[in-house]
Amino acid sequence: MAQVEATTERVVAADAEKVFDALADYSGTRQRLLPEQFSEYEVREGGDGEGTLVHWKLQATSKRVRDCMLEVGEPTDGELVEKDRNSSMVTTWRVTPAGEGGSRVVVTTTWQGAGGIGGFFERTFAPKGLGRIYDAILANLAREVEK
Repeated sequence: MAQVEATTERVVAADAEKVFDALADYSGTRQRLLPEQFSEYEVREGGDGEGTLVHWKLQATSKRVRDCMLEVGEPTDGELVEKDRNSSMVTTWRVTPAGEGGSRVVVTTTWQGAGGIGGFFERTFAPKGLGRIYDAILANLAREVEK
């Protein structure tokens, strides 16, 4: 098994604190940012950053649906880490200042991929598919915070 990684980034025309607060608001803003690949969204504990427990289903492809139960941590300023209790998947959101009043948002997801030929296809295609999903989330985030 090999580690699979998908990374996407975007510069947003809003200050880093506002952007981070929007991402960390699991009980409000976050759900509005999610594209159609996400369903059954539910905050189970908390709702704002560290200590939040959130559930959703992610339909990455027509045949692949992940049931995600994510524990949220904030190991450093400007960083949210979502660890899936149901798999090896970990998603890290980093928000840093970028120019006057702007922010750079970088989202990285890693997981232990399958072995063999299936693993080859997973390592080849999954990061691109997940990248498209994250592009949609980041576009929705930009619309939300640039108002």
